[in-house]
Amino acid sequence: MSQDKLIKIAHKETGEVYWTRKNKKSVTRKIELKKYSKKLRKHVVFKEAKK
Repeated sequence: MSQDKLIKIAHKETGEVYWTRKNKKSVTRKIELKKYSKKLRKHVVFKEAKK
């Protein structure tokens, strides 16, 4: 997996981080994904953060 295509999505409250890929040609906005939070034990919204 190419390192320049990786983006970090983080949950603000818990500080948990997921790494994923994004097609920067077709998606220009910051992405928000619902992922599972191990600390909160439920699905929450993770937003794109700086690397």
